[in-house]
Formats: sequence, structure tokens, C-alpha cells
Amino acid sequence: MSHRVVAWSTGTVGRHAIAGIDARDDLELVGVWVSNPEKVGKDAGELAGLGRELGVKATDDKSTLLALRPDCIVHTAMTDDRIFEAIDELISFLEAGVNVVSSGPVLLQYPIGVLPDDLVDRIRRAAEQGGASLHVNGIDPGFANDVLPLAMTSLSQRIDEVRCYEIANYSSYYQPVVMRDIFGFGGPVDETPMLFQPGVLSLAWGSVVRQIAAGLDVTLDEPLVEKFERVPSDADLDIASCLISKGTVAAVRFEVVGTVDGVPRVVLEHVTRTHPEQMPDWPKPARGEGCYRIDVTGEPMMSVEFSHHGENGDHNVSGMIVTAMRLVNSVHAVVEAQPGLVTALDLPLVTGRGLCVRSRSAP
Repeated sequence: MSHRVVAWSTGTVGRHAIAGIDARDDLELVGVWVSNPEKVGKDAGELAGLGRELGVKATDDKSTLLALRPDCIVHTAMTDDRIFEAIDELISFLEAGVNVVSSGPVLLQYPIGVLPDDLVDRIRRAAEQGGASLHVNGIDPGFANDVLPLAMTSLSQRIDEVRCYEIANYSSYYQPVVMRDIFGFGGPVDETPMLFQPGVLSLAWGSVVRQIAAGLDVTLDEPLVEKFERVPSDADLDIASCLISKGTVAAVRFEVVGTVDGVPRVVLEHVTRTHPEQMPDWPKPARGEGCYRIDVTGEPMMSVEFSHHGENGDHNVSGMIVTAMRLVNSVHAVVEAQPGLVTALDLPLVTGRGLCVRSRSAP
């Protein structure tokens, strides 16, 4: 059965979502939303860089797209700097009876204990009212720290700690708002950017820790524990998102820790560099410039390192692709789910069914 889909945004993730929708014979792209007036009226194929037209013109008119009555919206718009506005937007889709898979706000990956109960209830009521479901996912928060670690724990006899890492060089990652304003790269070491204000790390990645704990039937101490370290650059760096002057922030390492009786049991750790030679004593990938690593301490001791890169070799480009495709490939499962706020704990196995063939976008 084919589902009618609207792609909501055509940015660094959205362009890959359009390509992914086009690659699946069981999905039909019927509409595209854009925020940039200069993109209005342009063909989706052009906006996705496919080199051919798809016959779907972009619009910035929300009502026009909802009037198409799509089965699902693949929502990849930027939400990091407008979390509650974005939640209102997603609620409006649910109230209109449209299922949604979204890359953000990431705290909706598993919002129980992260967002106020009344806001979570509001989302659920909207879903029930519209008979639709919402699933927020991607790669991180997402597959690399929900499905993957929980699947590994199915091999455990005893679990002492589950630790999920992202270890990456962000020098080629283009997202200036995230890099400058949220992470504080290129800023003074003695100034605290948005991400490292008290409680923000737990808001952004607490969903990861809490969902793994829920999957393991573990009750965590409150609040979650936040740790971070920020390191200045020893040289001027010109990266994709910003300039990093010598002496300004160039590398960060942080943890969101879920404890039980004061003992760490579930940990999310990020190691983020903007040059591969920074902080050699910090964890590094076994190969390449980026990876996700899962360590399960207990009996037995287990570790998995998951890396990806695009055909051009860049791991930041492929990071956008895997984020987009986790959403696109989840469309059928989300449409078929019971109305509500759907997490990875609720979905069946999601695969790339139908993609192991010559795709429609292949030359």
C-alpha cells in the first residue's frame, strides 16, 4: 500500500528526505513546505539536488498542504532554537488528522520525565482527537541511542551500565545556529552558551537516557546528572559553520547521566571536535572521523562501534542522510500505529524494505 507524503522543509536533512521518499515505490510525494520565499514554486527535485523534476512545487502555505490530506508529514524543519513553537506546529498536524515523523524537537524522542506532564498529555490528546500518530527520531537522539543499545541488551545476562557515545569531528557540519549559538563554538571559554546552561543538556538528551531506562525497567534518580568540558583552540580554524579564532571554544565533551542510588546506569556521552587532532586523550573512533559507540558493561562485556560516511567520504553528509532515512523508512509503521505519541519502544522492526533494488533516483 502506498502512502501520500508531504516533506516539511528542504534543508540539510529535508533534501535527503525528499530523495528517500522518491526512492521508495510505496511512498508518493504530494507536497513540499519551505520557509524561504525564494524556494516557493521551485520543483522538489531541484530543491533536493536530484538533477530532475518530480512534478511537485514547493509552497509556504500550510493550509494548502494540509488540504491535500496526506497520510504522513516527514518533518525535518529546524527546531533546536524554537522548541515550543515547533511542538505547537506538530500538534496542529495531529489535530488535522495527519501522522508525523519528525527529526525534532529531539526531546520528543521520549518526552516522559523531560517535558511537563500537561504538555505530554496535550500532545496525546491532539493525536487521539485527530486519529494520528507522532514519532520523533533520527540518528542521535534516535537509532544510535535507542534501537541499537536496547537491541544489544537483549544479549545480556547482567547489565551494570549502558553508555552511548557520539564521537565526531564537526568541522564539515553546516548548521551555524547549532554550532555558534547552541554549542558555543568560536565563542569565549568563559561564556556559557545555551547548551550548557543548567538543565539544557537534560532537556536535549535526557530523552535518550530515560528511554533506555524505560526499556530496561529501571527507575532513575532525579534529576539527571550533567557534566561538560569545553576546550579552546590552539590555532585559527575556518570550519563549515563558523570561524574559530585561537583561544575560543573548539572542542566539547559532555555527559547526561542516569543514576540509580547514585551509581551511573545509563549514560549519554558526546565528544565533539572541530579538528581531528584536538584532545587526543578523549575517546576517538576506531576509524574515520566520526562514530557512535555503545558500551554495555556487565556480563558479558559488549561494545559496538557504528560508523557511516557518504559516497564522497564525509560523515556529516551521511549523518543527514541516516537521520532523514530513519524517518522516511518509519512512515508505514507510524501510519499503522495506534494514535498517540509513538516511541521506538512502540514500533515494530523498521527496515529499508524495497530499497535493495535500483531506485527511481538512480541514473
